[in-house]
Amino acid sequence: MSEPVATERPTRKGLPIPKVSRPWVPRAVGYATALIGLFDIIAGVAPHIRESRVHKIATLLPGTVTTVATALSLVIGIVLIMLAHALRRRKARAFRAVAVLLPFGFVMELLRWHHTGTAVITLVVWVVLLLNHREFYALSDPRTRWRAVANAVVMLALSFGLGMIIVSAHAKTTVGDPSLRERFWEVFWGLVGIGGPIHYTGDRTGDLVYYSLAGLGFFSAVSTIWLALRPSKPFAVLDASEEQRVRELLVKHGARDSLGYFALRRDKSVLFSPTGKAAIAYRVVSGVMLASGDPIGDVEAWPGAIKVFMEEAHKHAWVPAVMGCSEQGGEVWTREAGLDALEIGDEAIVEVEDFTLEGRPMRNVRQMVKRIERAGYECRVRRVEALDARERDAIRHAADAWRGTETERGFSMALGRFGDIRDEGCVVVTAHKAIEGAPEGTSDIRAVLHFVPWGKDGISLELMRRDRDADPGLNELLIVKALQVCPELGVSRVSLNFAMFRSALARGERIGAGPVLRAWRGLLVFLSRWFQIESLYKFNAKFRPIWEPRFLVYPGTGDLPRIGIAALQAEAFLVMELPKFLRRFQKEQPEPNAAITVPAPR
Repeated sequence: MSEPVATERPTRKGLPIPKVSRPWVPRAVGYATALIGLFDIIAGVAPHIRESRVHKIATLLPGTVTTVATALSLVIGIVLIMLAHALRRRKARAFRAVAVLLPFGFVMELLRWHHTGTAVITLVVWVVLLLNHREFYALSDPRTRWRAVANAVVMLALSFGLGMIIVSAHAKTTVGDPSLRERFWEVFWGLVGIGGPIHYTGDRTGDLVYYSLAGLGFFSAVSTIWLALRPSKPFAVLDASEEQRVRELLVKHGARDSLGYFALRRDKSVLFSPTGKAAIAYRVVSGVMLASGDPIGDVEAWPGAIKVFMEEAHKHAWVPAVMGCSEQGGEVWTREAGLDALEIGDEAIVEVEDFTLEGRPMRNVRQMVKRIERAGYECRVRRVEALDARERDAIRHAADAWRGTETERGFSMALGRFGDIRDEGCVVVTAHKAIEGAPEGTSDIRAVLHFVPWGKDGISLELMRRDRDADPGLNELLIVKALQVCPELGVSRVSLNFAMFRSALARGERIGAGPVLRAWRGLLVFLSRWFQIESLYKFNAKFRPIWEPRFLVYPGTGDLPRIGIAALQAEAFLVMELPKFLRRFQKEQPEPNAAITVPAPR
């Protein structure tokens, strides 16, 4: 069967939009398939559901036929549940598999002849699936072979659990009263196709347990082998040629967006416009095609890059979304792609020429800086290219030690590495103070700031980290020293942290704020216990910055929860990973070299 392709019609902007007459079909068929699979599993492990005295025709069939049908139906139920989610996401491969499994399951229902209603529902869902085959057009998501390891662990645990239920459900038909240990070994040997220590009073019951356990074991083995042997597809990765093209675009147009340099994260993929004059970096997380910042390159070529981006999202049925784009970027995205935009916060930008420690508004910062300097701290501001290998290693090691979390955080506003030979335009600011009683040669670095280039005359904060035992106020000292040295580096503007929902926090604390705004601010303050929303806003405000709004671009309100979860995963605030002893199988996924990233949202 050829791969179903959704009929497309061009919009006024020329973007492909699937012409879907029944958009509810994938979700409805997906849930119905999951329910059919669930009932097959329940009927396979619970004898009082499986047996029926109403239909006498079952007695005319050989016992082996009905027992094998029950065992196969159990396996089919598991597979249907596994494929239901992919059906809801319009995956073509899942459509093909379910289109074969549903009629097969229908035949199994007739052979077992228990609930006729299930067979009828199975047939109806299959007909609906075939009549709406054009709704299922999406290509498969990238995978790697380490998924085989995860599949083996999950399927063996599931099969063993279901096996224990099957054996326990037939305990009344056994010879004697089998112990828990005997049931364990019955399941263990049954999964590998060998009879266990338990004997049953009826041959049909014994065959049913045997075929069910053997079927579960066989499916676990086959699915794992298939995942291990099939060709792997790479994770998001920025190869050398693509990186070079992005760097060339940044040289010409990098001054437009302070987040442009973060497109050079090597765990992102990149799409170029047909002319090659614009590009969009992205990563796919949980079915969300997540970009960050504005497109890179010539504004005139942005629509072409956006069209390519939307076509790629359409081919895979991914949800397109953009985190942290500027107001101009949001206008282009909404106009060209028909998406919506939501203001999610403000970026703090300090004009170096206007920055001063004088005046009453800067009194607290001024006093804190003087206090830290009196405590004996020294600051050094340098281009990364001025560091030798020993200093780079010392800074990288210190930042890693202060991270505080096992997983590196950052995606949209973090580079994910330090000291790379191609990032020599970056600026590093370090605070130093000798540690009393420390062995000679011990690093005296107590805090680090790392900035990436923002065009020719700007820098954007990528990392801010300090020793937890150091005196508070070090970050303020580092930023002030960086701003004071910027003229010598040819830098006229500095992008600091990104403050989530800053306008809501600012307006909510003013006199006359309404109850809704106050309640929204109260919720943000509560969430700040985990996500540093309020603390980052107040920290940024100390330096009297210019606030530039940033936006989230998304298809519709119903997609926001899914996009929010994907964004938390991308920024590593929500981590879903294998146990430690299995993580070595993830080596196929490229990791950013020497990654050190910001531990909180910018």
